[in-house]
Amino acid sequence: MKHPYFRQISAVVVVAMMALAGCSSYQATKSTSSAGPCGQAYFNPDTVKAGRFDNGKMWTFDNPPMSYFKETYNFAPDSAWFAKTRLSALRLPGCSASFISEDGLVLTNHHCARYALDKVNKPGEDLPDSGFYAKTLDEERKVDGMYADQLVFMKDVTPEVQKAFETGKTDQEKVASGNMEIQKLQKEYWAKFKQEDPADSMIFQVVSFYNGGRYSLYGYHRYTDIRLVFAPQMIVAYFGGDYDNFTYPRYDLDFSLFRIYGNDGKPLHSADYFKWSQDGAKENEPVFVIGNPGRTSRLLTVSQLKFNRDYSYPYILNLLGSLANIYTDYIAQYPDKKLQYQTRLFGISNAQKAYTGYLGGLRDPYLMARKEAFERGFKEAVEKNPALEEKYGSVWKDISEIQEKKAELFKLVNAYNLFGFGRSVYFSIASRLIDYANKMKLPEASRPENMRGAQLDSFKVKFFPADFNKDIEKAVLVYQLNYMQSVFGTSNEAFNKLLEGRTPNDAADYLVGTSSVGDSAKVVAMLNENPDAILSSTDPLVRYVLSTEKEATELRTKYMKLSAEETSKTLLLGRALYDVYGTSIPPDATFTLRIADGVVKGYEYNGTIAPPITTFYGMYNRYYSFGKKYPWWLPSEWQNPPADFNLSTPLDFVATNDIIGGNSGSPVINENRHIVGLIFDGNIESLPGDYIYVPTVNRAVAVHSDAIPEALKYIYHADRIVNEIKDGKIEQ
Repeated sequence: MKHPYFRQISAVVVVAMMALAGCSSYQATKSTSSAGPCGQAYFNPDTVKAGRFDNGKMWTFDNPPMSYFKETYNFAPDSAWFAKTRLSALRLPGCSASFISEDGLVLTNHHCARYALDKVNKPGEDLPDSGFYAKTLDEERKVDGMYADQLVFMKDVTPEVQKAFETGKTDQEKVASGNMEIQKLQKEYWAKFKQEDPADSMIFQVVSFYNGGRYSLYGYHRYTDIRLVFAPQMIVAYFGGDYDNFTYPRYDLDFSLFRIYGNDGKPLHSADYFKWSQDGAKENEPVFVIGNPGRTSRLLTVSQLKFNRDYSYPYILNLLGSLANIYTDYIAQYPDKKLQYQTRLFGISNAQKAYTGYLGGLRDPYLMARKEAFERGFKEAVEKNPALEEKYGSVWKDISEIQEKKAELFKLVNAYNLFGFGRSVYFSIASRLIDYANKMKLPEASRPENMRGAQLDSFKVKFFPADFNKDIEKAVLVYQLNYMQSVFGTSNEAFNKLLEGRTPNDAADYLVGTSSVGDSAKVVAMLNENPDAILSSTDPLVRYVLSTEKEATELRTKYMKLSAEETSKTLLLGRALYDVYGTSIPPDATFTLRIADGVVKGYEYNGTIAPPITTFYGMYNRYYSFGKKYPWWLPSEWQNPPADFNLSTPLDFVATNDIIGGNSGSPVINENRHIVGLIFDGNIESLPGDYIYVPTVNRAVAVHSDAIPEALKYIYHADRIVNEIKDGKIEQ
């Protein structure tokens, strides 16, 4: 969830994954039939039972669990509580946030401000390292391209979408029909709201819940005048770097502040916002995370999870590891480029660690036994009802057979894939040149709009990637050629000709030096040639793409057909799930607003106990214990704190709330809707939360609400912000 410092996955992950596998966390029934995690615990998989909340506690605002909250916490919020909570929350690109004053002040994580810091950074500045504080309103810096969405409208559109889905005859037609209806609904409501208020910036999104069991139309106010107010130094927000990432105890001050401005250019007046708690989070206190969890796979079938375990996740991890090495080596070689590429590297390294946890969980036999137990119970419920059995009885078998067919094609599809993450633009430019030539041979009226008339010149100018980096792309090309060789062996004649007996490293040197596709001037010259000149080119990369285009297209089409079939069957399974369980089980995460309940609570790990709350004392202990060295170094403002700075102030805490990536920046509130914390990470043990939630050791990690004003006041002397947080409005 949190972007770590660049480095290969640390040894601490391996150690933690052993704990994750259940060496000390999970109790198993002794049996000689099956060894459990780490070979130390034994259990009979047939007797393992699914937990009540194995599918999580990410409740939607469409169907808030009022009776469950009453039963569990003796807390019965009314509809007004949920409405004001929803309107106080925000969604940023990839993150969550919230209003914390009536004058548009917004709280989120520092790592959610990474884009903003890069955008507003002026020549000679290094805001990620030095931090930023706008001492006045006039000094708050507008972040071009940044936006925030506020969920203001919800409508159940399940009948419309499911009816459209059912009109299709084949699986592909069903998916296409459903998608067409979704697009129609989104356009209709956008037009309706635009007619009512032309100045209102609204966007609409149809959200699938329960893999198609339910559909909701969500309408968001989109705010586009976002200005940076405050961000601490990166080393303070990411204290401990990659070593401490996804761990706990933690000592990170991972927060930032923005302000939303209205169409009049003044701070937005927001009637709904979260007030700041005077007491902060307390041990065993019920707390609620309000945010936008990105994606989970908890409602997938066991066969789908096994496909991820055996094919998808190992491939992704190999790719991420290679890319992490490429960017790490590049930044080490060109330290002056650090500011330009470190954000990308943080994201890669973060994903690398996350997928390590996902895969580790899927390889844990006890956790998989719990998933199998849930699936057995689900199947039995369907089989006992003749109507449900007729509609859904074969869906598990159908999905399992699709996984087997996908597995046969998986490596070849990825070997032929020339676009996207982990693919060198050398290949993608060659492929785009061929596509361009084929389309330019068509009559002008049959070409895409950007290849007609005056637009064609603009298309040619923008064709070559503006951010092309020869060194990085060559390194990615080496990775790609190695992967292709591992799949093709010597069986692919076109690939053999591409390598001409060279190793992937030597072939990359040759291709970069020989091919025209890495030279912007030569590419423009090719675009200005007759299309047949491109299609008859002797350029080695263009020739390879041309030679494999037919086979690659056929293979890709076959795989896409399987994916459409899987989507169709998964949608059917979602309807079955909803028919059996209703809203007693929350849907998978979809990067839409959720409320996740939990309590502030420590946990046992590695033979010791993690405290529920850490303090600034702990930060300084690590600073001195590691010899004041990176990544436990502190900037000058922090090295000699003033006497008034209270080192016993709570800094971070953990709670049992169910979170995932996308929850970064989520406010943690109490029953009074007061901010008591700010989510910024999960612990190592939470990583299998992609497909199962186990509250025994699964923890959300948050900045404590007391830490933020303490640091703002005594370290950064940001009194105007402290007063606004305290009073909920701009200081007059």
